[in-house]
Amino acid sequence: MVSQEQRRRQLAREKFLRQQQRRTAARRKTHARNAVVASVLGVVVVGSVVSYATGVFKNDDKKANAGAEVSPSPSASKAPDPCKKAAAGKVKSLSWKKEPAVTIDKSADYTMKMATTCGDVDIALKTAAAPHTVNSFNFLAAKGYFDHTKCHRLTTNGIYVLQCGDPTALGSGTPGYTIPDENLKDTTLKGGVYPAGTVAMANTYDATTKKGRNTGGSQFFLVYQDSQLPANYTPFGTISKSGMKVLTKIAAAGESTGAGDGAPNATVVINKMTVTKS
Repeated sequence: MVSQEQRRRQLAREKFLRQQQRRTAARRKTHARNAVVASVLGVVVVGSVVSYATGVFKNDDKKANAGAEVSPSPSASKAPDPCKKAAAGKVKSLSWKKEPAVTIDKSADYTMKMATTCGDVDIALKTAAAPHTVNSFNFLAAKGYFDHTKCHRLTTNGIYVLQCGDPTALGSGTPGYTIPDENLKDTTLKGGVYPAGTVAMANTYDATTKKGRNTGGSQFFLVYQDSQLPANYTPFGTISKSGMKVLTKIAAAGESTGAGDGAPNATVVINKMTVTKS
């Protein structure tokens, strides 16, 4: 998935361009207003108009600087937290040198339950299409790797996902091993869109350099609204209707930066993750 830093820079550029357009429009509007006032009153500049224009330019300049740095907006931090207090317990510090051997039954159905502070999210896993991924989640969940971890990232502009699976909650955590990309030709991925309800792996693939294949670890994302993404991220599960309601609630609370990509305002903690064979 696109890294958080890349996403921030993209959003900052887009925001800066919008603000430049607004400043240009405001400048034109001010000039037109001055011209009208001058023609009526026979003066070149009217104090009140100048004061108004100066105020607009000053505020826009401040906003442009904030956009370049992607600083948190005051309104973003005030969103109410719709989630409950996390269960008692601590994140385990676990790491392995290599991917666990595939021991799941590839012909069987498996489901994954994320018991979170915001509600349960049930996921039907695509075992046959993504056996290495499902096997890894089965292994990690059994070890308690995901328990008490925070979902650290929410995107609300262009890409609509909640990202989880990082014990550090910083976007850099891994289980120590990587797993191969799988199921990239899934029939649900049409027109460069990951549809709402998809669960997919995050990775470090860079489409520009074409480097970073097969770098999935433990981080994954849940798509709560159709999102424009190239088919580079293993789709390995489908969220239940009740789970989608939980995601919608989390998304409605927004994210912390106000720029469309940051920590969710909702305190989303996975109290317990389980994978069950049907």
